[in-house]
Amino acid sequence: MTVRMLPRRRGGSRFFVYATLIAFVAGSLFPFYWSYLVASRDTGMLSDHLPPLLPGGNFWANASRVFDSVPFWKALGNSLIVSGTVTLTTVLFSALAGFAFAKMRFRGSNGLFVFIVVTLAVPTQLGVIPLFIAMSELGWAGHLQAVIVPNLVTAFGVFWMRQYIVDAVPYELIEAARVDGCSVFGTFVHVCLPAIRPAAAVLAMFTFMMSWNDFLWPLIVLDAGNPTVQVALEKLQSGHYVDYSLVLAGTTLATIPVLIVFLLLGRQIVAGIMQGAVKG
Repeated sequence: MTVRMLPRRRGGSRFFVYATLIAFVAGSLFPFYWSYLVASRDTGMLSDHLPPLLPGGNFWANASRVFDSVPFWKALGNSLIVSGTVTLTTVLFSALAGFAFAKMRFRGSNGLFVFIVVTLAVPTQLGVIPLFIAMSELGWAGHLQAVIVPNLVTAFGVFWMRQYIVDAVPYELIEAARVDGCSVFGTFVHVCLPAIRPAAAVLAMFTFMMSWNDFLWPLIVLDAGNPTVQVALEKLQSGHYVDYSLVLAGTTLATIPVLIVFLLLGRQIVAGIMQGAVKG
């Protein structure tokens, strides 16, 4: 019996791989560090010939000024309500629609799915005026439901979940559930949902970040006293003089919830992938 030895990797190539990864990580983290660096000092540091590379001790003072300048607590609460609600409904409705398009046969399903995909090519700005008129007619202008309801489900979410369910949920499991007396919704809950957890986590992560960072529509439809985080940050730099320490202190505070959600859902993605690997 002949034993073949695998060639050993050269140290130079391994060093190049790790150096490239470290460079990408450093480049990704630098904007966050620079935001915190400026937020922890005064604006005068930006005019220095050699800006300091270590944070100062003014971050909490600048953060306190943020809460005094704009209704930032209210903005954080509004953004959490809007982003959390939109994320939950988008994942749920997209999973339901994706399951229907992927595993159920009904008349016009292909044409309807193509129409949903085509809507991805329509710019969002085209619907701003008629949507604002509709929100005003309903009496929702200035209220959070005007931001939540138009985003309860997205075409991208339906497309994403449908493409994942096609391969992740075999027909044999669906037929077995039906033989056991499971209804269509029961099949979705007990068979489909456990299998699509990684895709649902990815969609939830993207949806939360997109809703959290949405600026144009909340700026148009909400009142000045009822802003979201991005609108509140815009108010910090609306004067003739922009205090970048103040603005970046608010930006740093607004980034923390997104990072927490990213860490939580990132762990769910890894757990789902590992569970699928063990079952396989």
